[in-house]
Amino acid sequence: MSDALPIPEGFLLAGVHCRLKQDPQKPDLTLIMSEEPATAAGCYTENLFPAAPVVLDRQRTPGAAIRAVVINSGNANACTGERGMADAMKMAEIAAMVCAAKPEEALVMSTGIIGEYLPMDKIEQGITSAAVKLGRTAASVESAARGMLTTDTRPKVAGRTVEIDGHRVTLLGMAKGAGMIGPRMATMLGVILTDAALTPEVAQRVLGEVVDVTFNCISVEGHTSTNDTVLLLANGEAGGEPLEGDALAQFQVALNDVAEELARAIPDDGEGAQHLITIDVAGCADRPSAVTIARAVADSPLVKTAIAGADPNWGRIVSAAGYAGVPFDPAGVNLSLGGVPLFRAGAPVEFDTEAVSRSMRQQREISILLEFAEGDARARFWTSDLTAEYVRINADYHT
Repeated sequence: MSDALPIPEGFLLAGVHCRLKQDPQKPDLTLIMSEEPATAAGCYTENLFPAAPVVLDRQRTPGAAIRAVVINSGNANACTGERGMADAMKMAEIAAMVCAAKPEEALVMSTGIIGEYLPMDKIEQGITSAAVKLGRTAASVESAARGMLTTDTRPKVAGRTVEIDGHRVTLLGMAKGAGMIGPRMATMLGVILTDAALTPEVAQRVLGEVVDVTFNCISVEGHTSTNDTVLLLANGEAGGEPLEGDALAQFQVALNDVAEELARAIPDDGEGAQHLITIDVAGCADRPSAVTIARAVADSPLVKTAIAGADPNWGRIVSAAGYAGVPFDPAGVNLSLGGVPLFRAGAPVEFDTEAVSRSMRQQREISILLEFAEGDARARFWTSDLTAEYVRINADYHT
């Protein structure tokens, strides 16, 4: 992780091991503190079994006075009823206390096994330990990012610094996710910190718009989890009035860049993945149609296994587009894989199968372009291939 990664003013971070995971070298609890009350916004899962932390955070965002975020991995605190809700509230209370804040000024995120109660004695010890280690160093950021991970093979961190209206504004984002990725928000945990000044209403709007084109456009296997959460905290420590107009638009570009980098990193680290697949869909009547087609291709096990096997089986791709539920003229469809035309105007074209297959094996990133003749709307989606290692990881995950 780069030592040059920018850290927004007024934020402190730490990650510690509190025995939720067996490996003592792996942090499993993260604490983030804002030295001043921060505006907070959130986007959450659409799963009808929302985890207790999701329920709690929904009640507190958008808001104008959040001081702490506590995150645990190894246990999702999902499908745990009244006790789970009480535990989430207790986590927030302890995190607020160690940050000298009020109980309602903390947010909570959890990830891991569904249907098991939190060991609150370990959680409390972890939050207390993390409070002592809060810092603003590269090591602090890395430990905090690692405290969120489950089956991820690496931390996912991104940052940007921009000059806005004479103020140096910094953004720092962290995310986790490698499996159970099929967003109806975003199947992952993510938190983006900034020292920009934002009102709660504006923060919620811009976060929703950014999530829609980034975290909402990733997939590993199409499974929407119970704990999906993306938080945006803005404490205003960069100075200036709450952003609006052109200044806000400039900030949103930087926010989108951070979110896209994090979003791509999730399927790139997909469980057992050998390829990151970028799916571009163009020429649709509207963006929802383009997203629907892209998601159908991204979630197709046959498309994903073909990519894993370096098989340029274009029939699986156009078939997935055809069952997406979006009307289109088949005669107006074009398909390219890795820049090589495979299908034009609704009919196959000749191509060197061996050469395309060889290129697929040699490249980690695979591009799919589907073009339609229905309009000007387009969408981009990211997914991973589906390998035998994915099956092994998920077969062994609990046992």
